[in-house]
Amino acid sequence: MIIPASELSADVLTAIIEQYVLAEGTDYGDREFSLAQKVDHVRAQLERGEAVVVYSELHETVNIVRASQLGQD
Repeated sequence: MIIPASELSADVLTAIIEQYVLAEGTDYGDREFSLAQKVDHVRAQLERGEAVVVYSELHETVNIVRASQLGQD
């Protein structure tokens, strides 16, 4: 189930993004980014519709995925 980021409180959305950023292990190349910068990047992707917040009822988990993975782009 897709959860519109705009329907989440700022604190909840930030916590979801932080959890995602800390768990993803993405290589950002030669440049290092702070947690706050990574959170800002993901937040911008959510605002542009490039990423979405999804809730799995089966697993009772929340995650962020690229919209293209769901055919949402």
